[in-house]
Amino acid sequence: MIWLLRSTATTILASTVFAKDYGPKSQANGQKQNDPFMTQSSNHQESLFHRHVKNPLLTAADWPYPINAVFNAGVTLLPDGRTLLLCRVEDHRGHSHLCAARSQSGIDGWEIDSAPTLMPDSENFPEELWGIEDPRITHLPELGKYAVVYTAFSAGGPCVSLALTEDFRTFERYGDIMPPEDKDAALLPRRIMNYWALMHRPVSFQGAHIWISYSPDLRHWGSHKLILEARRGAWWDAGKIGLSPPPIETPKGWLCLYHGVRRTAAGSLYRLGLALFDLQRPEQCILRGQSWIFGPEEPYERYGDVDKVVFPCGYTLGADGDTLRFYYGGADTCIALATASLRDLLDWLERDGRPAMKTLE
Repeated sequence: MIWLLRSTATTILASTVFAKDYGPKSQANGQKQNDPFMTQSSNHQESLFHRHVKNPLLTAADWPYPINAVFNAGVTLLPDGRTLLLCRVEDHRGHSHLCAARSQSGIDGWEIDSAPTLMPDSENFPEELWGIEDPRITHLPELGKYAVVYTAFSAGGPCVSLALTEDFRTFERYGDIMPPEDKDAALLPRRIMNYWALMHRPVSFQGAHIWISYSPDLRHWGSHKLILEARRGAWWDAGKIGLSPPPIETPKGWLCLYHGVRRTAAGSLYRLGLALFDLQRPEQCILRGQSWIFGPEEPYERYGDVDKVVFPCGYTLGADGDTLRFYYGGADTCIALATASLRDLLDWLERDGRPAMKTLE
């Protein structure tokens, strides 16, 4: 690799779950399709996603201190089996910080930190001037730590920052690792040919597309490659695209759920699609779905601070190796839950997907 080294300084954490085994084909929470606790999406005839009937799971009314909204949470399973959401919390100034919520069931009984878990530190990290947002969590077994990759809202625009943690109490900030304008980033959980890999979404004169970059030490990044383009014209993902949760490792490749934004006369519309990347060469897209598979339908997804948005930043994988729980922001106002079968997502992508076309290289 030819390396374009750039020195950086902060830290963030991200965590991803491995999906290497397939258990019996399952539905939401391991139950059948008539599960009274889930509702099916009508967005796609196959109903790949099932919303929880207790949605939204978390709103500003649940918070132990005054806030405007809570949404777009990074997610991981803790060693004790609890689900941790590292939530984006927006205060009444419009600035965001991160706050952890933990639950044994991953549905209710949330224990929310009584004060912000990770606050912006603009004195030591000036790129965090106007807040920190939209974390993705990846567990890094090699380091025995969680990596949190988040967006720092700098005076020059959004940039990608990184922090590491072992307990979500103390954090080692690495600072900004990608300059503005860049966001929607997550680490892969293991090295690729001795290098850490980061998927992210820089914005340039070419548009807003998904790239991958590599690093020997999590601080210096190079070998930047465009891996997935926003489509053109009338496509559902023709405006801009970005990674949603961290990539999911499967025997068939890195499965990526990504958001696509279509600009309409009534504003932007955020929906979700699928793409699959090669395990050993993740810059190579194997398949990309033609259709979107999940979009805003319910009132808590269609109406809020930003209308018509579903935006997952994290997931957990069930003990069966198949049941995925996606935690997503609804209309930039609340946190909701939808489940899907990993096997069904891969099967759908094999039927609907096509090799990705590149036009910008």
